[in-house]
Amino acid sequence: MNRIEPSIGISRRYLHDEVADRMRELINEGELEPRARVNESELTERFGISRTPLREAIKILATEGLLELLPNRGARVASISPDELEEMIEVIAGLEATACDLACRTITDEELAEIEAKHQAMMTAWQARDETSYFRLNREIHEAIMLASRNTKLRSLYLGLTGRIQRSRYSAHQTEAQWAQAVEEHERMIPLLRARQGEELAGLMRRHIRSKKPVIAAIYGEEGTEASPR
Repeated sequence: MNRIEPSIGISRRYLHDEVADRMRELINEGELEPRARVNESELTERFGISRTPLREAIKILATEGLLELLPNRGARVASISPDELEEMIEVIAGLEATACDLACRTITDEELAEIEAKHQAMMTAWQARDETSYFRLNREIHEAIMLASRNTKLRSLYLGLTGRIQRSRYSAHQTEAQWAQAVEEHERMIPLLRARQGEELAGLMRRHIRSKKPVIAAIYGEEGTEASPR
């Protein structure tokens, strides 16, 4: 049998992959909103690249479902249909519920203390109506629980699915009643996590994620309406 020698440079990264990563971040952070047209001139200037790697990156993101290719009109950020959104949130709810159950078996005291500190900071932000800090801390708490599950496959599936709705999930406008409900649910999560009550925490998390459906759906509105370029 021929012996295969180790290859050099096999992990070399292409420019269009890096551009795709940058664009993915813009979409996930909400700078490129649902149905917004991709302004190629603006992005090539911003990234300091030619149109070729940008268009290759656009093709990559189109295959991922993050962008929609428009015949002879470039591309735009993909919207999400009500049925697709319903399915995505159900799966995310299941993944986060599973993470809660696993985290209650594996979380360390140090990780728990960090989550509790973030929770207290989030409560302070809520009382001050500091939405930016509140939503950032909220996201960090959910991600910390996912990390504490010690399940890399679960986290990979979670990150792959949440990208398209991450910003709307954590920054969508809520009524005072919806916001208060979300805060109350987070308040109940901490003692369950501290007591390592995985089944109860998983059920609460599932209900918590499902309650986001109307708030996230409002971000996308009716399909076919294009947002202005940003």
